[in-house]
Amino acid sequence: MNAQRPEDILISGMHRACGRQCGQKVRERGQSLVELAFVVPLLLLLLVGIIEIGRFAYYSILVSNAARAGAQYGAQSLANASDGLGIAAAANRDGQGGTGLTVSSTQQCGCTGNTLSGTCPATLCVAPNHALVYVRVKVIGSFPSLFNYPGLPANIDVTSIEEMRVAQ
Repeated sequence: MNAQRPEDILISGMHRACGRQCGQKVRERGQSLVELAFVVPLLLLLLVGIIEIGRFAYYSILVSNAARAGAQYGAQSLANASDGLGIAAAANRDGQGGTGLTVSSTQQCGCTGNTLSGTCPATLCVAPNHALVYVRVKVIGSFPSLFNYPGLPANIDVTSIEEMRVAQ
């Protein structure tokens, strides 16, 4: 007896005709291929979307860390707070993975209990108030996406602003 498939053997040992059931199995295999052809592009689209979101999150963290590094450099002393080139260099060193970061820094001064202004150094602080100096660092980076998506720009600007009190 030369039987390839056990389900085609009857109890008495005779082969039954494949007929309708064999054709049904072939059609089910074809249906599976068609379903797979519909699902694979959707899964690839989801995968590309997840990768893009991950890249954007990484880039926004990078820009935020660069702004924080610049603010930390400027907050070390009054001399560093007015050193715009040093602040920009510290931010660019920390954000080395982000190309084309734009760094700008400003100082804000004032007295405790009052609002801060852009005029530094703060003078005329009446006791018990004392002078405060803050450094504010703004970093702008341009995130390039992998593909051009309809309705979205090719580059998305990511901005981070950090403000720290200067040690005096």
